[in-house]
Amino acid sequence: MNWREVAVTVSSEGEEAVADLFYQIGCPGVSVEDPELLRNYIESGIWDYHSFGEVALTGTSIIKGYLCEDEHLTQRMERLDEKLRELVERFPEWVIQVKGITVQEEDWATAWKAYFKPTRVGKRFVIKPSWEDINPTVEDLVLELDPGMAFGTGTHATTTLCLEELEEIVKPGMKVFDLGTGSGILAIAAAKLGAQVEAVDLDPVAVKVAQENVDLNQVLAQVSVKHGDLGTVLKGKADLVVANIIADVILMLLSDLKRIMKPEGEFLASGIIDNRVEDVEVGMREAGLEVIEKKEDSGWVLLRARWK
Repeated sequence: MNWREVAVTVSSEGEEAVADLFYQIGCPGVSVEDPELLRNYIESGIWDYHSFGEVALTGTSIIKGYLCEDEHLTQRMERLDEKLRELVERFPEWVIQVKGITVQEEDWATAWKAYFKPTRVGKRFVIKPSWEDINPTVEDLVLELDPGMAFGTGTHATTTLCLEELEEIVKPGMKVFDLGTGSGILAIAAAKLGAQVEAVDLDPVAVKVAQENVDLNQVLAQVSVKHGDLGTVLKGKADLVVANIIADVILMLLSDLKRIMKPEGEFLASGIIDNRVEDVEVGMREAGLEVIEKKEDSGWVLLRARWK
């Protein structure tokens, strides 16, 4: 099957707005090339296993969306054109340029890999793509990941916040539940810190990818991956429950916590956009939890809570 790659160059402040347009028209895959973000990562030192050379700041980002060349393509392109024209009217100072090419499915499936490099998170974690080679130190805990197109590479702020917190909380022998496991990265990280983990996801594709990554990281004895509703397929109670999802889903699963979290257990909730934090905090209080820690990164918030 062929896919239409539509690349929109936009002023940096319009990056999120254009990315959202692609999702609105039913685009299953979106990538963002942001020179400023790339340079920030380089200067932070978390990509210390790879050299990118000099990165020029252009003041623009390139948002690429991928649309199937089927009977709906024309309609989707027209909707995108209409939405982009509305942006131009609202923000006439923005640069907006569009171009499109046809790509083969196998090209789309691998092109994103060029932007996924070994990344250091926290004190010990190193997220490593399965196709990259590194020389880790004795202290490093390597998280080898092959997320596929459908899942993040583990470097988004919501995930790095969780990884840093897991590093502080998890002790050998703890029982951890990972709700909405996605690529399985948090379950694997907890296992490498010595925990026994049950990971669950509603998406069968996520379960397949997570299981493959568990195999890849050789933590089969410590991680069980299950398909089903976020709380109902789990038995027993955990020392730590982790949910890196979105605010609305976190609010929905709070009623399950009494059943799956020990009286002395803790709950890590991430994936919360900053303007929804108050909603989640209120929901936690109503569920009998108290927030004992709050961390923020790039507009995303992690809440650590325990029973009152």
